[in-house]
Order: sequence, then structure tokens, then C-alpha cells
Amino acid sequence: MKQLLVFSILLSFLSACQGENKEREPNKVSHQEIKTPLSTNPDMQAKINQYARVKLTTDTSKLTDNEKHVIVHLIKAVQYMDPAFWQQTYGDKQKLMSQINDSLTKVYAEINYGPWDRLDDNKPFVKGYGPKPAGANFYPNDMTKAEFEKADLPDKTSQYTLLRRDKEGKLYTIPYHIAFEKYMKPAAQELLEAAKYADNQMFKKYLELRAQALLDDNYRPSDMHWMDMKDNHIDIVIGPIENYEDQLYNYKTGYEGNVLIKDMEWSKKLAHFIQFLPELQKNLPVAAPYKQEKPGTRSDLNAYDVVYYSGEANTGGKTIAINLPNDEQVQLKKGTRRLQLKNVMQAKFDQILVPIANLIITPEQRKHIKFDAFFANTMFHEVAHGLGIKNTINGKGTVRKALKENYSAIEEGKADILGLYMVDQLHKKGELNGDIKDYMTTFMASIFRSIRFGAADAHGVANMIRFNYFKDKGAFTRNTDGTYQVNYDKMYDAMKSLSALILKLQGDGDYQAVAKLIKEKGVVSPQLQQDLQKLNDANIPVDIIFDQGIKTLGLEKYDQN
Repeated sequence: MKQLLVFSILLSFLSACQGENKEREPNKVSHQEIKTPLSTNPDMQAKINQYARVKLTTDTSKLTDNEKHVIVHLIKAVQYMDPAFWQQTYGDKQKLMSQINDSLTKVYAEINYGPWDRLDDNKPFVKGYGPKPAGANFYPNDMTKAEFEKADLPDKTSQYTLLRRDKEGKLYTIPYHIAFEKYMKPAAQELLEAAKYADNQMFKKYLELRAQALLDDNYRPSDMHWMDMKDNHIDIVIGPIENYEDQLYNYKTGYEGNVLIKDMEWSKKLAHFIQFLPELQKNLPVAAPYKQEKPGTRSDLNAYDVVYYSGEANTGGKTIAINLPNDEQVQLKKGTRRLQLKNVMQAKFDQILVPIANLIITPEQRKHIKFDAFFANTMFHEVAHGLGIKNTINGKGTVRKALKENYSAIEEGKADILGLYMVDQLHKKGELNGDIKDYMTTFMASIFRSIRFGAADAHGVANMIRFNYFKDKGAFTRNTDGTYQVNYDKMYDAMKSLSALILKLQGDGDYQAVAKLIKEKGVVSPQLQQDLQKLNDANIPVDIIFDQGIKTLGLEKYDQN
């Protein structure tokens, strides 16, 4: 990464942190340029260089004036998810920043939303800090699992409560909408302002419902309505959604936001695949009890340009596709919406995946690295979240609750491997073009991309498990020159057997077996570590960060405030 990149990040960060020692309202951040000399810190510079910088833009010329007003208010709304997520993952952001003297370290803390390196298994990079608490800041740091289990608090496992101690040291819960009221109230107001400009009545209603949800933590009505929207050109993901940050129990959700503009032409093409979901569920390579649930047939599959990331979505390895809602009841009744983030996907393919493949995949197979295959593999990963089973078959409740902190990693592993299985099934039906080797080779290269996210990331763990499982099954061979060759027939067999294994573990709600799988397979061997180091030595980025916002989109004149 060039020094100019770091300077740009630093200016943006410092301009937001001048003045009073408190978090500014997102729409009051100053854009005044502050000329501050950079520190010399080669180690921290190397960490920052792990991220390639991407400008989040789209063609706004096709948008109406009303749509541009909507986007401005949506960006302002999702910006409030940043300070809320800082509180959830770390605590007092300004206190942390005041303890850091080095300017580059401040930049890296801003990127990581705290003093722990998300691309290095959450190891601390700020002096004076130990390991990151498994429960982040959702629970008291001194709380034990035994204490949590004994606590007589009906909503302690809720996705939308924090646990804290009273003056006597006893645990109690605080609903999110109360704990984060100072952020949720203005965010909700921005959504209502956006609704005033929304020409699409279904989208207008959704914004109003979502605004209310931020104020009372009742997200199901807005999730249900979101599933009914079909022709909205603009979209937004906002609220406490994913539970990756809670590595203690996987119960608590982190605030995040994305502002999206639908690619209507691409979305129309993708909608064709939804009709195959019941058939794909029926044909999953597992016994009947583990595929007895029927996926919602009203699911959507669309392509978007994303123009803003915030909160949990803006940490570590940035998502390139979204599958929501996570509410199992909504999924079973109405399915899910799969959002393919086309512009960010293309950036990661060009800047990360292709360079990885050119270094790590055997030369004769590099011709099979294709963006269309990368797009399809990613797309069907998200579709696969809706397949399989959501409730255990033996009365242990939902799979999420039964597997606790191990749920996210095994669910991501399921989506990855079932996504490839679905690609194979649709390719055989003639619904996908190209050579099946394109999809398999690109899938293999993508494992190396995602493993680099590390053991602190659910996607990273899932890819470690799959790499080691594939290795044991002979799905690939490591050549003497350090490159990898896909053995397509064996990879196909490994794909089927791993799919069956994960689906059974989920259906059984087998916490112990999943924990064992993660412990044994979710590791990086010394040989693999050496190969990953080659990628670092070649200065191939691990992930991306963004230039984004109202100014980046050229929509300043639509900002009324």
C-alpha cells in the first residue's frame, strides 16, 4: 500500500477526532484537511498494507433526485452503527485513542474497531492490552460461563440484550434500544427522512418499520416486510444482525449497515435460479430427516453495488454477499434475500484472488480462474444458507442455540461446501455455463483467500476446516514447486462427503462433535503457514478498506444538513 493511502486514512480519522473528547455525531464530522506528519512505524505500516483501498461508487446518473436524497439520508443513518458497534466490541473508543501516541497505530485501531488485529487472530497490537474477551463487550469481562448459565434472566440469550453487573455485582440485562438509544434515535430519524423521498411505497413502508425496530428491538415485522419488496431500486441493511462478534456464545448481534443500489439487469438474470431451491434441498447428499424442512420459495437473488459499509460489516474481511434475514421463523415462512455485492466482489477478484492464483495454483490450471465462477460460487454460498436444516431433529432447539459459539464457523462451512454442490447440480442441468473446472479451481483458490482472515473470523475457520478435509481426501496435491493442483474427481467426492457431515452435525445439534471438528481441522499447519507467508511476501492484500460516503458519490448538494 502506498504512503498516500495511509495519509488519506489518517487525515480522515484525525479530522473526525479533533476537539472534545467524545464521539461526534456522524453527520457532524469535519472534512477539514489537517496536515499531520506521519509517524515512522514499519511494523504498523506493514499491517495497514494488508488492506487494499477501494473507492465505493456506482453510476448515479440514472438515479432520480429523490433517490439521491434517499441515499444521502441512508448513509447518514448507517453511520450511526459505527459508534454503536465500537461500544459493543470494545467500549470507550476515545479512551483507547487517547492512549495511543503513534499515528499509524491509531489508523489501525480505527480499521479494527479496537486494539485487536482482526486479520491476526485478534492479537493485541496496542501496548497494555491482553487477549480480546471472547464475549467482546456484550458481557462483563469477568463473567464465567457457569455464572451465565445459573443467572435467572429470561432474556439473557436474546440477540438484543447486553449483560452488565449492578452495584452488588449481580448480572442484569439491558435491551439494545435502551443501551444504544443515543445512536438509534438519530439513525431512526434519518430513515424516516429517507422515507419522505421514497417513491417506492413498499420501500417507504420498510424504512418506517425499520426505524421503529431500531427503537424497540422488534425486527421481525420489518424483516417480514423486507421479504415482500421486489422492485425497489435502493436498499439498506441496518441494525444488529450478525453474531460473529460474540465468540463466547454466538448469541449477541453486532450493529452494522450497508447502503445498496440494485443492478436491475443482473438481478433479473439471477432471479431465474430461485425456482430450483426445493429440488436442490430435496437432492442434498444426506439422509431425509436432515433435509425435511422446506426452503422458502419467495427468496430473492439480486445483484447490487454497495456504496457504504459501517459497523460490524466494515471489520476484518469485508462481506461480498449477504443472506438475510437471519430470523429462522422468517426464513421458514418467506425464505431469504441473497444480495450479491458486485462492485466489491469484482475488486476482491482483481486485487486479491487473481494474484493469489497466479502464485499458488499450478500454471496449467490458472486458466480456470474466472470472475463468473467466483461470482457463482459466492452467490450460491449465500443461497446455501437457506438450505439444510434450521431446527435440530432431536429436540435440542434451533441449530444456532444448540451449537452456541461454534455455530457461525460451521454454518459458514456449510454454506461454502453446499454452494459448490449447488453449482455442480445446476451445471449438470445446463443452467450454468462454462467448464465445471472453472468453478472448482476458483473455489480452491478462494480457500487461500479466506484462510488469511484467520481463526478469529468464522469464514477463516470454515476455510481451514475445508482445506484440511480436502487434503485428507486427496482433493488437491501440493507440487514440489509449492503450487497446488486440484484433483477434480476426488474434490467432487470430498464435496459430497463434507456436505453430508456438516448437515448431520447441524441436524443433531452435536456441540461436542462440532467443537472437535473445529479443534482438529480448523488449524493452519506449518506447511500451509509457509505458503500463506509467500502471499504476504508478494504484498498481496488480505482484504480491502474503503473510500466511501456522500462526497465520494458526488452527492454533496443533496445533503441538506
